[in-house]
Amino acid sequence: MPPREVVVPAQSAGARLDAWLAGALGDVSRAGVAGLIDAGGVLVDGMRRPKSTRLRGGERVRVDDLGTAPAAEPPSEPLIVWEGEAFVVVDKPPGIVVHPAPGHRGITLVEWLARRSPGWDPRAVHRLDRDTSGLMLVAKGEAAKSELQAALRRRAVLREYLALTTGRLASRTGTIDAPIGRDVRQRTRMSTRTDTPREARTHFEVERFAGEHTLVRARLDTGRTHQIRAHFAAIGHPLAGDRDYGARAELGLERQFLHSARLSVPVPPGGAQREWRSDLPPDLAAALMRAESAAGR
Repeated sequence: MPPREVVVPAQSAGARLDAWLAGALGDVSRAGVAGLIDAGGVLVDGMRRPKSTRLRGGERVRVDDLGTAPAAEPPSEPLIVWEGEAFVVVDKPPGIVVHPAPGHRGITLVEWLARRSPGWDPRAVHRLDRDTSGLMLVAKGEAAKSELQAALRRRAVLREYLALTTGRLASRTGTIDAPIGRDVRQRTRMSTRTDTPREARTHFEVERFAGEHTLVRARLDTGRTHQIRAHFAAIGHPLAGDRDYGARAELGLERQFLHSARLSVPVPPGGAQREWRSDLPPDLAAALMRAESAAGR
């Protein structure tokens, strides 16, 4: 395959080289990109750089030997777990982007739904990160989206996540009430070190300890970008596998340990509550077992 050259957009300033390049190429896994960088197959402005290099924006990144990189595994298809007149509940696998984004290649969740059901206009009510799995709401049109987002603001919609944090939390329950926004130095990250703070509140309850990790249930009052990831990083307990927020690669994880496990929504909007649950997907269940096994040694 011929060499490929990609220019880093300004909005990607602060991103790690390996994470950004995997997203920009789309058809190569992050592990494959990291291997290429280590082998000297990637040049940044004509020079070799370590995979942890933080980009500034505007660099020319040349990939000389793409053929040696393992292709990214195609993500599983989303699963529609419930469909009503106004919205659907979707169980999203990791690896699928909800909306198109700069540098992304491949079908998005919204595009997949539009192809599956051409009779309605899918609108995501809230988003999950590309590598976050689990339940989310997609409205059938703008009017239904507005109604459901109003229900979110009234806190009539419950969103509960399972997350595995690094370290053992000191409190069994708690609330992280800390405004977040774009980090002042690393613009691809959200953090409490920001000049554009927005209200953000995450409630958590410890499910159980797993050695030097803690399995928590986290509920959102607000839905800021990367909120759970940024909040736990802010208190010194980034999510396991979340290298963008300070955790190391561990437990065989290729992504952050974060899963949207429970969703409760009024059906129809303003009606009685209806609830859905989603089990941990195999990769996160296996990582949790490894954490628990390490604790028993």
